[in-house]
Amino acid sequence: MSRIGKRPVELPSGVSASVSGQTVEVKGPKGTRSFNATDDVTITVEDNLVKIEPRGKSKRARQQWGMSRTQIANLVTGVTDGFKKELEIQGVGYRAQMQGNTLKLNLGLSHDVDFVAPEGVTITAPKQTEIVVEGTDQQLVGQVAANIREWRRPEPYKGKGIRYKGEYIFRKEGKKK
Repeated sequence: MSRIGKRPVELPSGVSASVSGQTVEVKGPKGTRSFNATDDVTITVEDNLVKIEPRGKSKRARQQWGMSRTQIANLVTGVTDGFKKELEIQGVGYRAQMQGNTLKLNLGLSHDVDFVAPEGVTITAPKQTEIVVEGTDQQLVGQVAANIREWRRPEPYKGKGIRYKGEYIFRKEGKKK
């Protein structure tokens, strides 16, 4: 039995969900998101609860049961609160600033990096050494943050680079003479 799948997804006030076939659409204050479930699960909306049940006892049906419940819970979280990833930049001369929809990164390369924010994601730079990525889609927010981090990953000797806020970088000792 899936412990995750057994729990129904509760819809907070101001959020509505509708099911048509295997597609769940969730509307909330921050927008509308939808999810297409596989044929291995049955989805029903009762009062302000979304219930997911497996069709059959196969291993795939049980896997899809828990995964579908988590995806729907993420839709509800996305349209109510949204998702947020915070990045911090460490290094002498490393800076970030927003110019319209473009994030300009100065990362010690021979050129500045221009990162255009995709639709559905908001990027802000409250300080020159901080970047905040926000949106309603958890996967997209995480992917955009990973793409920004990829430009200058933190290195283990001095710790310079772009890291997630609170991320621990294992530091190595340099060469000994």
